[in-house]
Amino acid sequence: MSAQDLKKLNDYFYDEVFRRRHVDAIDDLLTDDFVEHTPAPGQATDRQGAKDFIEQMLQAFPDLNFEIENQIAEGDTVSAVGTMTGTHNADFMGVPATGRRVSVAVMDTGRVREGRFTDHWGLVDVPEMMAQLGAAPPAR
Repeated sequence: MSAQDLKKLNDYFYDEVFRRRHVDAIDDLLTDDFVEHTPAPGQATDRQGAKDFIEQMLQAFPDLNFEIENQIAEGDTVSAVGTMTGTHNADFMGVPATGRRVSVAVMDTGRVREGRFTDHWGLVDVPEMMAQLGAAPPAR
């Protein structure tokens, strides 16, 4: 795939799974041998683990959105940096619903084979998110 194709696939993933809330699309977008290299606590590292975690995120933050600010693609890999926003309306990572809105930095990198993601590495500014939820002292 070209660098442009990798970016389009990444955009499609965010659009289909997060914006349209079509979580079952994960079955077509991630390979059977998919590996999550940076799982959340308790998250399985396979495709089903990714699907389960995303469903939890969408339940906890029903208006969840990712704004991609920059993407870089090379070889079989695409990376994105952006901002995750959402309103915390259900339990998430042990924190009961607060009704608070969060806005935190995220970075994602995915490896692709034959038009499907095989691997994912991701970073979310969890200390800042927990501070915005009132579950931790301010991170800064």
